[in-house]
Amino acid sequence: MEPLTLTDRAAEAIRARVEKGPKDAVALRLVVKATGCSGNSYQMEFAREVTDGDDRIEKGGAVLIVAKTQSWMLFGTVVDYGADDLGNEKFLFTNPNETGRCGCGESFQVKA
Repeated sequence: MEPLTLTDRAAEAIRARVEKGPKDAVALRLVVKATGCSGNSYQMEFAREVTDGDDRIEKGGAVLIVAKTQSWMLFGTVVDYGADDLGNEKFLFTNPNETGRCGCGESFQVKA
């Protein structure tokens, strides 16, 4: 079982970004960074390599990389792409491990 699931829209958005990104990009990397009022935020970065310390999630030619050290807090997460409450197009995360979110929805908490 994969630690994350990509929707068709998320896979298309990942493919498009990697194609238009730096020439040496091989995937997008989902990173959980310590920030925001709730403690963590999801960030997408270009990945230039995949290591043994990474989980690799693939769908329809799209590749998403997650460090195995962060997979525990993302297990079961569905990554989608669409409009948020304000109509902004972005990656959307439905994470069953979240125990709280800040009011603006940009940061989240997980129980360790």
